[in-house]
Amino acid sequence: MSRKNDRIEQLIEIIKNNNVGSQEELLKMLADKGIFVTQATLSRDLKMLKTTKVPLDHGSYAYMLPDATIAKMNAGGRRAVDFSRHVSNGFISLEFSNNIGVMLTRNGYASGIAYDIDMLNAPEIAGTIAGANTVFIVLREGVSHEKATEVLSMILPVNKL
Repeated sequence: MSRKNDRIEQLIEIIKNNNVGSQEELLKMLADKGIFVTQATLSRDLKMLKTTKVPLDHGSYAYMLPDATIAKMNAGGRRAVDFSRHVSNGFISLEFSNNIGVMLTRNGYASGIAYDIDMLNAPEIAGTIAGANTVFIVLREGVSHEKATEVLSMILPVNKL
């Protein structure tokens, strides 16, 4: 494995498992793992991973990976993604009206979750529009709410809906 791949994997693990709010914290955590990079390199890595900073309940911020960026292709060519972080990191509820799903999230999490939904490339979903705490999910014509829920269950805790 190349140094860059190792660095990226470590960066993903750090962000996924910690509430890290600054590049300085990330640099220290990487250094603790024996990975020494400049702030400019870290900044490029964060941009490549499409990380965003989201507000936490207690007023601070933390980096988030929009699609968990753990989207590695498995042998079948489909994404093997860990979306379980959304259970604790923002998803609140989902309801439908005709061909529109309305999802509520914690403030600041809607765009990351919408991105995850879009990355499913599910034929049942035409697209999403995200605000700060709401995602509108547009279903294609003829898609039942049950089928949409089944598709979304790949990334959301729909069994709690």
